Amino acid sequence: MKNHNPFRYFKTSPEIIRLAVMMYVRFPLSLRNVEDLLHERGIDICHETVRYWWNRFGPLFAHEIRKKRLYPSRNHSNWRWHLDEVFVKINGETYYLWRAVDHEGEVLEAFVSRRRDRKAALIFLKKLMKRYGKPRVIVTDRLRSYGAAMKVMGNTASHQTGRWMNNRCENSHLPFRRREQAMLKFRRPRSL
Repeated sequence: MKNHNPFRYFKTSPEIIRLAVMMYVRFPLSLRNVEDLLHERGIDICHETVRYWWNRFGPLFAHEIRKKRLYPSRNHSNWRWHLDEVFVKINGETYYLWRAVDHEGEVLEAFVSRRRDRKAALIFLKKLMKRYGKPRVIVTDRLRSYGAAMKVMGNTASHQTGRWMNNRCENSHLPFRRREQAMLKFRRPRSL
């Protein structure tokens, strides 16, 4: 079966479509702001066109980005991961959002569980290592669940804990908390 071109029936070039969609997704811009920025570059389109492109090509671009993350290049570094958990209320019930951040601050994985114990930490670590491989160093806070999960996996040599060592992951929670406040709490786990 041949790979069909998704941009086949569009007069606009694929580079412009990709630029418009990525500007809308990556930066906190409205559809009209994207329209204005493209107009300054000499591209005359309507904000409804940007919305249509986002609905049509957004999932395609997201799939390409996820594919690049799943199969990272050879120069991709698995040097240091920072793991942390934060509680979040969803419909009045307390859940825990486990997050992994690499040494550059990029969020690698997020996992929601009802408990904050060894079993949940083990599930999170297995899911993370299955997707990205084994890192050289894993930095966590002093939660004992991480140490117990590392002991089960036989990975205690690369585990580090410290008072301020995990600030990279702690700071990555701030945009999440801003979004939670703007949405007036979360209604379901999928919206995280």
